Amino acid sequence: MNKAYRIKKSTEIDALLKQKNRIANGYFSLFYWVNPAMDHYRFALSVPKKLGNAVERNRIKRQIREIVRLLPITEAVDVFLIVRTKANELDYAQLREQLMILFARAKIIKG
Repeated sequence: MNKAYRIKKSTEIDALLKQKNRIANGYFSLFYWVNPAMDHYRFALSVPKKLGNAVERNRIKRQIREIVRLLPITEAVDVFLIVRTKANELDYAQLREQLMILFARAKIIKG
């Protein structure tokens, strides 16, 4: 994922959390906000230490970044995704399916 598509500053993440647009399921919590100042989406990811050791956390982060990169997101939206510990049970196809359902419920993608 290109660095222009990442949210890194904690102030931006805090501002995103204050918007209180939240969708969740058993595996993820998704905070989002339509940002008219940008011309593309931006994405931040949080994986807790309870999920596993560094190898497992980095694996799931790589998979989620790739899934989000391939999603047809056309809106200028800021997204903050918090991974819950149950997500460690999912394989790549199930992760993709759960994320697509979550993004569709938030009306970030169509489908």
